[in-house]
Amino acid sequence: MHVKDVDPTLELPVMEYFYTIQGEGFYSGRPAFFIRLAGCDVGCVWCDVKESWNANEHPLKSLGFLENEVRTSGTNFVVITGGEPAMYDLTALVFRLKKLGMEVAIETSGAYKLNGNVDWYCFSPKKFKAPVAEAFAKANELKIIISHPSDFEWAQQLAEKVGESCKFYLQPEWSKQERFLPLIIDFVKKNPRWNISLQTHKFMNIP
Repeated sequence: MHVKDVDPTLELPVMEYFYTIQGEGFYSGRPAFFIRLAGCDVGCVWCDVKESWNANEHPLKSLGFLENEVRTSGTNFVVITGGEPAMYDLTALVFRLKKLGMEVAIETSGAYKLNGNVDWYCFSPKKFKAPVAEAFAKANELKIIISHPSDFEWAQQLAEKVGESCKFYLQPEWSKQERFLPLIIDFVKKNPRWNISLQTHKFMNIP
């Protein structure tokens, strides 16, 4: 596990930060400021940001710096992602963002207990590292990446463990989209509580 020894009340390792359009899941199409934290030990073989895994390869950014970048972007919505952002105590960052009037979402595998009072918890569990129990209770959105036929049954098993108000999404792994999207369409038509999520930012050629 590659995580810097940092004081999360002052600074966090950041791979990148940018203002864009959310491309996936429930808030797809909404303008959003992304903060991508560095550091992850989940190890998804198909991860498209593997360069985020080693936190020591990325600079520390102060919370004040991040707050200012968010403020000047003009957004009202911030997504904290990774890497695996829940590896860090996000209490102070989320507090400061909310003081700016931001709605704050996190995208997490659920492998770690979350410290930080976010508004939206996107739970995207991975087979490579089991989620903690609280992830099922916190999930506002369950987003399953489909990269193997067995993932459909796995998704149904996970769906039974989240709250009644949780939104369900199946998303094809980008490199296997041609193979799995037809299967996802058929599955969702037969199981209408599920929705389809696509990485629309890649179609729009934006970050």
